[in-house]
Amino acid sequence: MKAVIIPVTPFAQNCSLIWCEETKKAAVVDPGGDLNRILQAAEEQGVEIEKILITHGHLDHAGGTEELRKKLDVPVEGPHEDDKFWIDQLPSQCARYGFPESFAFTPDRWLHDNDTVTVGNETFDVVHCPGHTPGHVVFVNKKDRIAIVGDVLFQGSIGRTDFPRGNHEDLIHSIREKLWPLGDDITFVPGHGNLSTFGQERQTNPFVADLNFG
Repeated sequence: MKAVIIPVTPFAQNCSLIWCEETKKAAVVDPGGDLNRILQAAEEQGVEIEKILITHGHLDHAGGTEELRKKLDVPVEGPHEDDKFWIDQLPSQCARYGFPESFAFTPDRWLHDNDTVTVGNETFDVVHCPGHTPGHVVFVNKKDRIAIVGDVLFQGSIGRTDFPRGNHEDLIHSIREKLWPLGDDITFVPGHGNLSTFGQERQTNPFVADLNFG
């Protein structure tokens, strides 16, 4: 698997273009906006976008989804349906924050724990990780030891839980009970900021480090 990160929107959200090296089939993960930048990256890499994957329904992650789906005529997979209320609010939320016009959408496939998604010949496991939002999902490529975690976990921090239906305890449980068992060697792409590994965060992240949990 190959990937490039494309910062999009005024929130500098890490949109990921991921693809299968054998087939050159690609997916866009979290097209929050700046679609021309995303399409240019796909052209530069010589890959064909075959689907859109969404970690959660916040505007900086999902705001450009419906427009990109119509441009490319490709399916949308994710998030979990518990984020439907966020997706339905995309037009009003984008207007509120001064983002370009956005449209609500219905994914072609809602995702759940233990589902898988494919990109070319690559397979990603789906992990439902509520807390930042109730329907947040994470995509894990176990072969290449990479996870795309949206706003669940960051280098040195965790996702906010003060939004509607956010829950701090759920988020901590998602990270420690669902992500850590996947292995310390997993490199993760967060929704914002720098890459890190689960092992590094287990040692140093003040919110979820093992030292703080006995």
